[in-house]
Amino acid sequence: MRAVYVKNTTAGRIFDFFNIAFMIILAFVMLYPFWNQFILSLNEGKDATRGGLYFWPRAFTWDNYTYMFNKGNLGKGAIISVLRVVVGTVTTLFCSGLLAYITTVKWYSGRRFTRVLFLITLYFSGGLIPTYLLFNQLHLMETFTVYWLPGLFSAYYMLLISSYMYNLPEALSESARIDGAGELRIYVQIIAPMCIPVFAAVAVFSAVSHWNSWFDVMLYNSSGKWDTLQVYLRKILLDVEQMSKLMDEQRQIEGMRKLTSASIRAATTVIVTLPIILSYPFMQKYFMSGITIGAVKE
Repeated sequence: MRAVYVKNTTAGRIFDFFNIAFMIILAFVMLYPFWNQFILSLNEGKDATRGGLYFWPRAFTWDNYTYMFNKGNLGKGAIISVLRVVVGTVTTLFCSGLLAYITTVKWYSGRRFTRVLFLITLYFSGGLIPTYLLFNQLHLMETFTVYWLPGLFSAYYMLLISSYMYNLPEALSESARIDGAGELRIYVQIIAPMCIPVFAAVAVFSAVSHWNSWFDVMLYNSSGKWDTLQVYLRKILLDVEQMSKLMDEQRQIEGMRKLTSASIRAATTVIVTLPIILSYPFMQKYFMSGITIGAVKE
C-alpha cells in the first residue's frame, strides 16, 4: 500500500499556517529594505532627516529624480551600460560554454589539464598592478573592449555549465561525429540548445556583474569617454554630498533645501536596482533549473 499524505488534518493545517507565516515574514524582511529606499527617494530630503519614514512618503516629491535626470550624460551612460551588459554576457556565454564543452569531451586528452589550469585562476590572480600594466601594453585602456574582453572565459561559469553538460547523453554528440559534424558545429547546433537553462542562470550572473561594475570603469577609463551609468550616478552622489557640506551659503540652501545625500542615495539605489528586478521574473524558471542541475547525482 502506498502512503497517502492527507493535508486536511490538524497537524497539516498547523504546519501550513506556520509555513505560510514564516514565508510571509521572510519575504517582508527581504523586500522591506528596498521599499524603504524607494519611499525615501520619493520624500523631501530635508523632511527625511527627521526620520520616521516606514511605509509611505511623508512629504512626497519628485525632486530627487528630477535633479538626477537633469544632470547630463545619464542617457549616454545608460546606453554604454546596456551595451556592456549585452556584449559582455553574450561573449561570456559563448566562450565559457565552449570551454566547458571542451572539458567534457572524453576523447580530448588535455581536458583535465585545461580544467585544472582554469581552476587555478579561481585561487590566484596576477594582481591589480600587473593587470593594469598588461591592459596598458595591449592598448585596452580607454576602449570599450576592456569591459568584455578580460571576461571571455570564466572558470566559475565553466564549472556550472560543464556540470550540466555531463548529464547530457553522450550518444547525441557521438552520432553527430559519425555523420561528419565538427566539434564547433556539435556545440552550436546540438549541445548549446540543450543547455538553455544553465545558460540562462549564467546570463543572470554575468549581466548583474556587468551592470553593477564601476571600479574597472574608473580604473581603465580615466578620461570618462566610456563611463557607464553607475559611474555617472556615483559622481552625482558625490556632488550632492559636497553640496550638503556647503549649506552655509544662501544659494546652496535655496537650491538644495529639498535634497540630501541620503535621499539622492536612495534614488540612486532604485535606479540601479530596478532593471535587474524587472528582468529577473522572466529568467527565474531557467535560473532555478540551471543552478540546481547537477547538484544531485543518481
